[in-house]
Amino acid sequence: MPDVSASTKPSADEFLQIIRKQQQGKLKIYLGASPGVGKTYQMLVEGNRLLSRGVDVVIGYVEPHERPDTTSQIKNLEVIPPRVVEYHGIKLTEMDLDAVLARKPTVALVDELAHTNAPGVRNRKRYEDVQDLLAAGINVISTVNIQHLESLYNIVEQNTGVRVKERIPDEVVYGADQVVNLDLPAEDLLERLQAGKIYPLERVQRAMANFFTEKNLVRLRELTLTEVAHFLDRKQRDGAGQEVHQPALGLVAVAISSRGPDPGALLRKTARLASQLNAPWFAVYVRTPNEAPARIDSELQRRVTDTLEIAQKMGGTVIVLKNEDVASALESFAREYGLTHLILGRPGGPRKWWRLRPPLHDRLIVDLKDVDIVIA
Repeated sequence: MPDVSASTKPSADEFLQIIRKQQQGKLKIYLGASPGVGKTYQMLVEGNRLLSRGVDVVIGYVEPHERPDTTSQIKNLEVIPPRVVEYHGIKLTEMDLDAVLARKPTVALVDELAHTNAPGVRNRKRYEDVQDLLAAGINVISTVNIQHLESLYNIVEQNTGVRVKERIPDEVVYGADQVVNLDLPAEDLLERLQAGKIYPLERVQRAMANFFTEKNLVRLRELTLTEVAHFLDRKQRDGAGQEVHQPALGLVAVAISSRGPDPGALLRKTARLASQLNAPWFAVYVRTPNEAPARIDSELQRRVTDTLEIAQKMGGTVIVLKNEDVASALESFAREYGLTHLILGRPGGPRKWWRLRPPLHDRLIVDLKDVDIVIA
């Protein structure tokens, strides 16, 4: 049986969560396929529009990137002075979260949701700052590019060759109250780049030789349109009154192994499938006697712990099962929870032992006929 699980029965804690959610601020995100599509500009334009209607709006943090059109939108808005943090002799500016909380505006404009804060700041990531603002009842308008979604890390790298370091859990975007896609064809974006409207002219050629290629921009635009479609689909289903713990399209789990290949990629594929199905998902680790804390190698133990922590951050529910047989444990879990999809890593390593017992994948495919087994 699992050490950790999610109850399917309503509880007092769930009711308390509903009450708190009603008290939370609302989040609106301007989403783009790449830098330069106009996310920050549109965020500021909306801030000025709200200000003209009497709404209390402040700039929590903004990156104008020395773009005149963007900078011109700041002048009428109150700016909360940023916090200056010195790190290795370099002065870095970060949003002053405490100052924004103390000011408590109706709406805070917070740029670059995926930004990593400097050491010494309360939260490691800016999206965590935004979550604190929302919890305090402050509405937030923010910006982010599609490549920063955690589940797209491998897809972005495969398609563009770029390894995105700053990433946010998909649920930060999918949990927003409103997502606005600022769509701009690759040709138009390249024209803006060459005209010096995105980066200074001396940086244009380097940008065009790396990230800003037409192929990259077209693929990122396709990803953005797909993600926005998924977001709208989920919102429509939620509006129809479907319960999150009883999804219409399935229940997803991924089996975690201490020795499996690239657990991060496996988790991202699971999160994306669950998102497309509007379904919750589980990260299931079967701890056999050979992997008891006293017997497992410390490096493998740390690998499992890190993987399960990542799963939680990505919106999955962690389940730890104790069983001598991995297949039996996964079969029991799948039947008990009514799984529709079970994701497994590709088999690898020596295969001589298969003569004594069928491999895990084959056993599950045979025994779980009502579950889609996905080999990722």
